Amino acid sequence: MNAIAIDDEPIALEVIKNLAAKVPFVKLEAIFTNAFEAIDYLQKNKIDLIFLDIKMPDISGIELSKSLANPPMIIFTTAYTEHAVEGFEVNAVDYLLKPFSLARFIKACTKAQELFSLKHNRGQEQDSIFLKDGYEQVRVQLGEILYIEAAGNYLNVILQHKKIMTRITINEILLLLPADQFKRIHRSYIVARDKVTKFNKQSVFIDLLEFPIGNSYAFEG
Repeated sequence: MNAIAIDDEPIALEVIKNLAAKVPFVKLEAIFTNAFEAIDYLQKNKIDLIFLDIKMPDISGIELSKSLANPPMIIFTTAYTEHAVEGFEVNAVDYLLKPFSLARFIKACTKAQELFSLKHNRGQEQDSIFLKDGYEQVRVQLGEILYIEAAGNYLNVILQHKKIMTRITINEILLLLPADQFKRIHRSYIVARDKVTKFNKQSVFIDLLEFPIGNSYAFEG
């Protein structure tokens, strides 16, 4: 995976650079102390993964990630535990609390690699994904999905005629779903855009079912 690191502290970038060198499937292409230079680089280069500090001057890591039209996978790095929930709400693959060990760094990178492989192996097949249901991997047609609901360590994937409970996070499944077909509207809900029958500023409806729109989210149709 091609990666970059963004952090306003040069020492922190040096740590990530040294750790990334020990992970064979991660190629750290560039490091940035200036977030706006990183944004310019991302617009001109294909990057699969960003190691991104949250608390930076001028623009936070959260704001930076939201500014990207098609953001790569993101692993947040920060010294502040209070940003964890907000970090995961913007679809972060993982959240590393400084100072982190090589083992913890590798675990985060491995998680990103697994998601990258799932997405890559799907190739041009945009009509379905595979999800683990019990001990089996089952093919789920995207057109049959009504909505997805977080349930602890599991997700309930609600289809037109049945429900699948799968052990995957809401951030992980978002990386598998086409963004033009599915929209996260709440920390606990993803809806299929073409199944939405009406919406307003507070709620999205699929027939008689009403779903709240979270404070950090919006639905444009």
